[in-house]
Amino acid sequence: MSNLPLFEQAWSLDHDALIDHCVRQENLLMIQDLDGVCMGLVKDPLTRTIDPAYVHAAQQLDGHFYVLTNGEHIGNRGVNQIVEQAFEPGTVANEGLYLPGLAAGGVQWQDRWGTVSHPGVSTQELAFLTAVPQQITQHLQQQTAAKSDPQTQTCIQAAVLDNPVSPTANLNVFYDLFADQIEQYGRLQQQMQALMTALLQQAQTQGLGQSFFVHYAPNLGKDQQGNEILQPATPEDAGTTDFQFMLQGGIKEAGVLVILNRYYHQRTGQYPLGKDFNARQAPQSQAALIDLVKEKFDPADMPTLIGVGDTVTSKAVEEKGELRFQRGGSDRNFLHLIQALGREFKTGNVVVYVDSSGGEVKNRKPLQLEPTPNTAHSSYRVVAGPGDDRDTHDPLTLNVVFPQGHQQYIQCFRAIAQRRRL
Repeated sequence: MSNLPLFEQAWSLDHDALIDHCVRQENLLMIQDLDGVCMGLVKDPLTRTIDPAYVHAAQQLDGHFYVLTNGEHIGNRGVNQIVEQAFEPGTVANEGLYLPGLAAGGVQWQDRWGTVSHPGVSTQELAFLTAVPQQITQHLQQQTAAKSDPQTQTCIQAAVLDNPVSPTANLNVFYDLFADQIEQYGRLQQQMQALMTALLQQAQTQGLGQSFFVHYAPNLGKDQQGNEILQPATPEDAGTTDFQFMLQGGIKEAGVLVILNRYYHQRTGQYPLGKDFNARQAPQSQAALIDLVKEKFDPADMPTLIGVGDTVTSKAVEEKGELRFQRGGSDRNFLHLIQALGREFKTGNVVVYVDSSGGEVKNRKPLQLEPTPNTAHSSYRVVAGPGDDRDTHDPLTLNVVFPQGHQQYIQCFRAIAQRRRL
């Protein structure tokens, strides 16, 4: 065990310390990703399941826990349907067991009773998004027409996610289909990227040029123009599998401010950023987000934030004989913002990382552990994180990690909820 406070440690396996830290904070706010964190990563989102005990624990943390996901609450592949399937019919709606918080990156709000809204989103934007899944389907059919494998159509059905406000192409299943033809899968990645670019151009012609962006998961950070960088596949790693056509403002770090704004109202009766503030109004840079929080939020009411995610990447690129690191991942920026706010307000914020590499989706680097002999028992320590081993100056510190994945995290999450009730 380290003598350092938890928020100053890296790769800690002391889950009891995390529980104690969360139980001690009266003013606590947990913000958590979903896929890979409280549910295993699967190739077909329709096969996802969720532990009812986890859902009950989330309810017990009512007011102190919100989700922040790039997936959605609603639709055929939304999380609400997964939660409903874990209980007897009518139970979730009657008992308020829906997972509260933000989906679609930050533009879809839901309370625990399943009331959903899309703050700041226009009817014209929603109409454009409705047509995107069919275009993705047609594109995949064209690009795979030459492959005679009978599984192709099944793969297409699994790959097209008809999410209402974040339609997505999920190519996990094609990585397996092209297992011995990695070049062909790589071409499919490039072709899907080209389709996303074409969709942005279509939006421009309809006067929606500032409405959308493309999110790649996982990714390698952003280029100089602010666009996310696709991660190419290798024989060992599927690289970018999710191509999400999303609304501008649907970025998780903006979602942190939306949740914080609502949390302050819950505690103080006042919205620091106004009642109608939404993610699309938030600044895009971390520095500007922090400045806005410093300007508008009373430090006396600032909670201790716990950020939980599973997608953080780092990859070395050699340029002119020097290494440069591309740092990305769907959860990186919101976790980094939570870390930065903790340091700014001295609130003991903790960044939690759940190792989701054990799921069906092979695009996560597992944590590496080694035994540490102890006089009483054998323990372990983490010797390598999810990023590139050479990236020793990554600004994001993963304070607490769960190498055994979502089930190990759920045990800790339930303990936090139960002890806070007591």
